[in-house]
This record gives sequence, C-alpha cells and structure tokens, in this order.
Amino acid sequence: MEVVYEGKSKIVYKGETDGTFIIKYKDSATAGNGAKKQEFAGKGAVNAKITKILFELFEQSGIETHYIKTIDETTVLVKKAEIVQVEVIIRNIAAGSFSARYGIPEGKILPFPTVEHSLKSDALNDPLINESHILALELASEKELKEMSEKALKINEIMKDFYKKANLTLVDFKLEFGRFENRIILCDEISPDSCRLWDSKTGQKLDKDIFRRDLGDLMTAYNEVLRRATNV
Repeated sequence: MEVVYEGKSKIVYKGETDGTFIIKYKDSATAGNGAKKQEFAGKGAVNAKITKILFELFEQSGIETHYIKTIDETTVLVKKAEIVQVEVIIRNIAAGSFSARYGIPEGKILPFPTVEHSLKSDALNDPLINESHILALELASEKELKEMSEKALKINEIMKDFYKKANLTLVDFKLEFGRFENRIILCDEISPDSCRLWDSKTGQKLDKDIFRRDLGDLMTAYNEVLRRATNV
C-alpha cells in the first residue's frame, strides 16, 4: 500500500477507493515528543479496539467520526479527511503539563472542563495556541473553531459517563478533527495514549503516564482499560 504519512503511533495509507485512508496502529510508545521510545507487543491492537468502542459510541450520540470499519486487529478504514492543524485538549482534573505550567497540584478537580488548543507540530513540540492566533494563522475559521470546541465538550460528557461505568476517572484528553465534505468530523484515535485515565477508587494511573514516568508495565494497564471498556 502507498504510505501517505507515518506518525509516532500510526501509519496512514492511501485507501483502495477514493475518499478513504487505511490506518495501521503501531506498537510504538513515545514520550517527550519522541525523545523516549519503546515497542510494546500488542499495543496497536489494544488502542485500535478501544478507539473503535468509543468512536461507535460517539456515532450513536450524533458525533461524526472518520471511522468506517475495522479491517484487522490493527488496521481500520477511515474517511479521507483534511486534518485541522489544531489539537483540542479538554481537562477535568489538573495533571501533567497543566499542573507544571500553572503550579496546580496534580489531582485537583477543576471547577469546570477547560478547553485548550495546541498547534499540531512535532517540530515545534505542539505549543499552546490561543483562538486569536488560530484565526490569524488561518488554521481554522471561527465557525470551525467553535464547532470543534463544542464537539470536544460533548465528547467529554459522553466519555466521562462511559468511563465512570468502567470505574475509571477521565482526567484529560486530546482530540484531532478534520474536514470532510465541508463538515468537521472527529479523527485520529482516543486511547490511553491520548487520554489520562485513573482508577476511580485507587487513583492508579492506567494511561501513557506509566511509560512517561516509569511507573510499571504499560500493557497491563492498557489491557485493563480495554477489559473494562469492553464490559461497560
């Protein structure tokens, strides 16, 4: 297959029909914008399965995604969308860079979900960017920006409720959107790679912070998230 793009965790191929891509999830885990990297057997398959569960849930709630169907355990067929070069980050609880940046203790519950935007650029280490900059750089229109933020907040409520049933606390997460036939749709993935998830009772981390901070076995945690998500 013809490679269109290869990122840190996925390879995008040209689809067999117009208007589609084929995405293969990799077993790679990276941190520090690729400074730390390691392979974990089965990671791609776990992330693909978790993303499928969530994307199908979003579709049922009226949020269009790029997901079409699963080809095999690490490969999916998706709509060919033009990725908006702005990542949307939703935070429910202070953690990670938010805590470090503002001096807020990790674990502090925020009074309401916060919305952040970052420039999608590995070369620049995905810097935070405000709405005025996004419009000035013509990365998205005012209408698109409003729609992405509204969809992200709706997705947050859906995921919080879903993960609550799995005895998991949704701390924060990152989303990517794309343009498809003049519509803004959800793209990329939603997995423990892009979400912070803590056990609701113990506070145990079950996401990529395990790899970032050398807290234990990554695949044990990811498989536990999949097990709980499958049983909701």
